[in-house]
Amino acid sequence: MDKAELATVLRTARARLKPADVGLPAGPRRQVPGLRREEVAQLAGLGVDYVIRLEQSRGPQPSAQVLGALARALRLSDDDRDMLFRFAGTAPPQAGRVPMLVRPSVLRLLDRMSDLPALVLSAKSDVLAWNPLAAALFGDFTTRPPARRNLIRQRFLDPGRITQSADTDSAADCVACLRTAQARYPRDPDLIRLIADLRTGSARFDSLWQAGRSGRLRAGSPTLDHPELGRLTLDCDVLLVPEADQTVLVYSAAAGSPEASALELLRVTGLEQFTY
Repeated sequence: MDKAELATVLRTARARLKPADVGLPAGPRRQVPGLRREEVAQLAGLGVDYVIRLEQSRGPQPSAQVLGALARALRLSDDDRDMLFRFAGTAPPQAGRVPMLVRPSVLRLLDRMSDLPALVLSAKSDVLAWNPLAAALFGDFTTRPPARRNLIRQRFLDPGRITQSADTDSAADCVACLRTAQARYPRDPDLIRLIADLRTGSARFDSLWQAGRSGRLRAGSPTLDHPELGRLTLDCDVLLVPEADQTVLVYSAAAGSPEASALELLRVTGLEQFTY
């Protein structure tokens, strides 16, 4: 482990990111050029003191799971992620794992979608990136550990502040997507763990899983029960990023509808009012 080089990589990556790059509001009195250490810790699901020790070359050797969380939080490219792992004295992730890094061009696409909520999902439905309006709609994803930023886990085990209507077809499609991911990445340990947690913790999920369907995410009109805005039926379109086996979900509403008014309200209030 090369603690000095590891610290340099972490500090440099943090300095080149802006809050908007990771779906966070800038807020007042920002005195640093990039993200704060507290923000990196939130995004990675780590303690602030731990991040500080790593940046000051004082931390213990981080696990592969911690390094992966830091690479995702700092939006590292594949090459930079591999360098991070090697400086930490750990072999980089091998082929056969669900891709968890979002391409910079996809992040730029999210930046352009300033008036519509948008999320980037992994093949197993992890929320990898989001824009500020998605955070205003669904809540601040940084308050959840990375392993719990998963839409299927949220639907069946941990609904949080947003719940989705009990649509059997939609639930079955979610489970079918996870079966497809299992077929593509049968040895991914995080995917294996997620499926085991869902089958153990949700009888409904286990019943749908045993049906044996495979499938993919499809466009639809889910109904969300929002704690402040009430019931919202939004159009959800699915954009594919085939090279990374990822999808972009974009939510919208017809002009003049109550849902369009609700999204407009979220654009104004942002995360200032609607937080976990």
